[in-house]
Amino acid sequence: MSSQQRILPYTSVFIKLLKGPVEYVEKSTWEKLIQYKVELTSFLLQMGLSLVLDEQDGYAYIKHYPFEEDENPVSWIQRRSLTYEESVMLVLLREMMAEFEVGEATNRELIKKRREIKEYAELFFKENASRVKFLKEIDRLIDKAEENGFIDKTETSDLADEQKFRIKKIIKAKVSSEDLDHFYQQLVRYKEEKETNQPVQQEQQ
Repeated sequence: MSSQQRILPYTSVFIKLLKGPVEYVEKSTWEKLIQYKVELTSFLLQMGLSLVLDEQDGYAYIKHYPFEEDENPVSWIQRRSLTYEESVMLVLLREMMAEFEVGEATNRELIKKRREIKEYAELFFKENASRVKFLKEIDRLIDKAEENGFIDKTETSDLADEQKFRIKKIIKAKVSSEDLDHFYQQLVRYKEEKETNQPVQQEQQ
């Protein structure tokens, strides 16, 4: 193969990045990404893309550079739209990550059982008339978070609630500290409105 036909050494990394974020747990890909990060950044720039790399937390992804209004570029990156409930679950997972990083000094990864995620989420989602349907909806949101690449199942179990998930650090790039603050401001207002609208029970004579 001539030098003009030579495949770039970081081509495999580029292909993986097009499919989604790359993490340090993908050891061979991650090592190649770090090795060729300068060349890869320059290569992506030519296509209107930028590399977002967080070596400390161990994740990387690509995003589009902003284009002028009169330009209509081809989208290289797969985009996912989230429903309101899916967005709330994402914020809750991000909050679990924030609490973990403040209090945990030994483990690098945040591992939670499905049961633990559900118990945490129950505090924030409004329960409907049927508790069975309510819990099934939270299960669906957890499964959707896995499908969208924000959590990974690390251990299966005969009991679904005992399944273990790794909450990925890439979630920090999707939900910022400002997003968390905004969420809590909304949550406080919601609780205040709920308490204000709650009917007052009269004492029995």
